[in-house]
Amino acid sequence: MPLQDFMQLISVDDHLIEHPRVWADRLPAKFRELGPHIVEVPRAKGGPPSQVWEYQGKTYPQIGLNAVAGKKPEEYGIDPSRFDEMLPGCYDPVQRLADMDLDGVEAALCFPSFPRFAGTVFLEGDDRDVALASVTAFNDFMLDEWCAAAPYRYIPLVILPLWDIDLAVAEVHRTAAKGAKTLAFPENPYPLGLPSIHTDHWAPLFSVAEEYDMPLSLHFGTSGQSPRPSPDGPLAVSISLFSCNSMYALSDLLFSPVFHRHPRLKVALSEGGIGWVPFMLERADYVWERHRFYQNVNQDHRPSELYYKHIYSCFIEDHHGLSSRAEVGLDNILWECDYPHSDSNWPNSRKVAEEVFTKIPDEDVHKIVELNARRVFNFPRAGK
Repeated sequence: MPLQDFMQLISVDDHLIEHPRVWADRLPAKFRELGPHIVEVPRAKGGPPSQVWEYQGKTYPQIGLNAVAGKKPEEYGIDPSRFDEMLPGCYDPVQRLADMDLDGVEAALCFPSFPRFAGTVFLEGDDRDVALASVTAFNDFMLDEWCAAAPYRYIPLVILPLWDIDLAVAEVHRTAAKGAKTLAFPENPYPLGLPSIHTDHWAPLFSVAEEYDMPLSLHFGTSGQSPRPSPDGPLAVSISLFSCNSMYALSDLLFSPVFHRHPRLKVALSEGGIGWVPFMLERADYVWERHRFYQNVNQDHRPSELYYKHIYSCFIEDHHGLSSRAEVGLDNILWECDYPHSDSNWPNSRKVAEEVFTKIPDEDVHKIVELNARRVFNFPRAGK
């Protein structure tokens, strides 16, 4: 059964590639040399020079990490090294709208690329003033240029100066006033040298997120770690296990004090999939029943109870997860496209979605592809 015409697909996990002037146009003159800027370097095998980012004296070689939309799977291992080697929709918000129309996608939440998905690149470098200016410049680009191109089609996500909790809270206040809808946050801050979620360090940030009803968007990999069982195994092993990062994040959250201290906080696990959720909830409840008494674990609320109230799980294609959608939670499932990455089905996202949802009732489909996202991110249709 085709998706009904009244259903608008909302992707809660897409990505943008920052164009060369994102920071050049927004940083104060005194910071431009150290702030992010594009430089050209020779290619090892000849041809046009590669375009790379430079930040605080360090080179970051991939401007188009996995920006392979429009290419054949045989070409996925070669990331674009110049802007003219990728679709303009990767870095131009107006061209992106055309790509979304072609794909049958109405609206998208776009994560950054050079700053990494939670802005953690700005934890690097010695000059924190440059780092803060770079964070605010990216957010101004996101709010004033990217999302302003089509306010009812882009869900505004912002990054934070994670190294300073007071600055992070101030940036939430500043960007909320400009229309931000969600905060990028690491799936696990501890591997980044930051305090864990089991401390009270993040309480002011989580409180201000509650105040503005802004979900935390936790994209897998934002901890800086990925599953790698054997150091000499192929990358396919890690790619197959990426959802484990979201499992780690979920278990960490459910047994932490976060939701007990912040009863209105919402968290979206971006690109983690959903098929594993029923097992993880069953296992977490099993552990809670038997092992909570001798640990620093809340004694009153089952992990699954916290999940259904606070957590939203996101998927691209997951037939097993959809067959278990009642256990995953019909109100807790969000759809995503992942343009322009290799997991994306662009330009056939709506067509593939129709195949994925063939046996799912319309009422359930509408929640999953649109209504849940509009509710969670406070993102109404145009004119409403």
